[in-house]
Amino acid sequence: TVAVGDTLCIIEAMKMMNQIESDKAGTVKAILKENGQPVEFGEPMFVIE
Repeated sequence: TVAVGDTLCIIEAMKMMNQIESDKAGTVKAILKENGQPVEFGEPMFVIE
């Protein structure tokens, strides 16, 4: 389970590492991206219920 503000992953952008935090509490039901795949701004990476 995750709480609001928990770190879900770390994204590298422009040689900087950025923590991605959960915006809601719940259970991670799915991870939608593989390690190393590019991610666009606003693109979902996790399903949290």
